[in-house]
Amino acid sequence: MEIHLIDSAGKDFYFPVNPEEITITRGNALDTVNIVALGEFDFPVGERVKEIAFSSFFPAAYDPGYCNYENLPDPQMAMNQITSMINSKRPVRLIISDTAVNVLVMLSAHNSTFKGGEPGDVYFEITARTWQEMKVHNSAAAQAKSGSSNRSDTKQAAKTYTVKSGDTLSKIAKLELGSSAKWQAIYKANAKTIGKDPNKIRPGQKLVLP
Repeated sequence: MEIHLIDSAGKDFYFPVNPEEITITRGNALDTVNIVALGEFDFPVGERVKEIAFSSFFPAAYDPGYCNYENLPDPQMAMNQITSMINSKRPVRLIISDTAVNVLVMLSAHNSTFKGGEPGDVYFEITARTWQEMKVHNSAAAQAKSGSSNRSDTKQAAKTYTVKSGDTLSKIAKLELGSSAKWQAIYKANAKTIGKDPNKIRPGQKLVLP
């Protein structure tokens, strides 16, 4: 088994000593709702981020019994590389051969331990959380925008009347509004068009009916 971390620049960090175990934590995200008189209910809302954790050490000297390769990195420099990956705030690819793990992760925790009886060696614990790019869908907003532009206008257009020869406001009011007494309402709505004298309407004028 080999464990690799590949950063965004393509630099491959290969761990020299395999951990005794690797823990992968999975689970579903739950939304808990408290319903009066019924109690709490859990509703699944999606898969939680997976956590992949393991611990091992960077040896100061090569030992064919447990080292994966001879040209070992300096333990302190190796720890600094991992710290740089964390501080970069960019995802890295975690590959664990002989397993299905080949995913982008964010390194979320990194603990170091120095032991007095093993000078030069650096023990560590790493926790990685699976990462995926967040994509914001604007379909709802676009749909709303599209719906608003295509929505039929329910507001009724103002009804108009074109003045004919021999018309008076009273006659128009009687014909269109059902009562000759409503001529004043027609005049009020069209005072600018008619002018100061309501009796002087001209053929061809378009009057807005109230």
